[in-house]
Amino acid sequence: MAAHIPATRQEWHDRAVNYPFEPRLFIDGELVDAIDGGRFESVNPATGDTIATLAEGNEKDVERAVAAARRAFEAGVWSRIAPRMRMDILLKFADLVEGRAVDFALLDSLEMGKPVSSMMGFDVPSAVANLRFAAEAIDKMEGAVTNTHPDVLHYILRQPLGVVSLIVPWNYPMMMAAWKLGPALAMGNCVIVKPAQQSSMSAVLLARLFAEAGGPAGVFSAVPGSGAVAGQALARHMDVDKIGFTGSAPVGGLMMRYAGESNLKHVTTECGGKSPQVVLADCDLDTAVEMAVHGVYSNQGEVCAAGSRIMVEEPIVDTFLERFQARTVALYAPGDPLDPATSMGPLVDERQHRTVSGYVEAGKAEGARLAFGGGVPAGMEGGYYLEPTLFADVRNDMKIAAEEIFGPVGAVLPIRDMEEGIVLANDSIFGLGASVWTKDLARAHRFARDVESGMVWVNTYFDQDPTAPWGGVKQSGNGRDKCMEALSHYSQTKSVWMSLGG
Repeated sequence: MAAHIPATRQEWHDRAVNYPFEPRLFIDGELVDAIDGGRFESVNPATGDTIATLAEGNEKDVERAVAAARRAFEAGVWSRIAPRMRMDILLKFADLVEGRAVDFALLDSLEMGKPVSSMMGFDVPSAVANLRFAAEAIDKMEGAVTNTHPDVLHYILRQPLGVVSLIVPWNYPMMMAAWKLGPALAMGNCVIVKPAQQSSMSAVLLARLFAEAGGPAGVFSAVPGSGAVAGQALARHMDVDKIGFTGSAPVGGLMMRYAGESNLKHVTTECGGKSPQVVLADCDLDTAVEMAVHGVYSNQGEVCAAGSRIMVEEPIVDTFLERFQARTVALYAPGDPLDPATSMGPLVDERQHRTVSGYVEAGKAEGARLAFGGGVPAGMEGGYYLEPTLFADVRNDMKIAAEEIFGPVGAVLPIRDMEEGIVLANDSIFGLGASVWTKDLARAHRFARDVESGMVWVNTYFDQDPTAPWGGVKQSGNGRDKCMEALSHYSQTKSVWMSLGG
């Protein structure tokens, strides 16, 4: 029987009351306390109240998890079982995740302020879809036999890397974990997830459900803890073969540095961006405005690919701004994340609120025009809320146009034409997402060809599914999540040369 889905704010709050939060780590197939007894508080950003006190893993807990993963990998309990057996377990895992959608929605909403409507409508379905995609791809990943001398048989095996650590962010806690777990587990690796401290509990639930699906002990552990301690211990560990990381560019750089200072482990990074949306005068303006609003304010603007640099062709700037404000008011009003009617929750914590508010002040100081927003919504001073905010008359060299804000702050830059839009779009250290809005097919193709970005949307924004690679160029990182390519990132080839001569 399908679990009851709360339909009202009161039902969600009733479920949150006395919810059995799991405070422990999950290592080697069981729930365990941190070896040194470390603890940290999980705080609800909507209220500032402590939700639960959780176990905080450190270097000793990382060592325990890595040792368990190495034992499991070398024993072949996961890497050497029949591919269809791995597929069956991962598909059952996906089913269990889907069946606990309400629990995942509640955990991520309480820990990082994401509206439950977003969790139920996007995060959980995306996580489940990507787990199933990876599972179904297992028997599609093939080696090769090459054409060589007739007295030689040369073939190429594709094999797992070994022990993989996934360091995932707080903005899409369970979804980002699932995006990386799918290909890592599908290829036969043993995995340790280190979630962000702001949003740790959904990772432990994922690990428990994998075990419930029949996943062997040691194959999937979850070790909440600080990035500086647990995250660094994993990135420097000599027995970890791969780091899959999503987070800020500076920390992504540290992941690569730690890999170089340890065992030259594989590293893939997705490090955010400052994604441009280029709106040309010949576009369907109402649709462009609608999607541009979502591109800036969905998930409170705490999105790696947020389309927060909006470049609008000069003849339509005033009309764009007027319609953009009207649609923002209609679509995004900060509120209680546990209310299904809420479309925008608080920022994740006090530090992030202070950082984003600092960018608002920087925009004013640099001479940008505050079109709307910029303050704390009335009556919401107890949490880390910020109004949807938009600046106009922005230059590309301003701080609010150059740096990733990771909050509900957009910047509108007037442009003369698409060519200027491409120049400004590429004048950035980042290159994650980009979009163009135009009815001219040739211009759309030129934009897609010339913009420096890992992903390009034409007359839409944020659309995706498991077949579409997710990742960027430049300081937005390397490698791809989701898609068939992601499976190759969690595997390696081995060349086998056999002489058939007498």
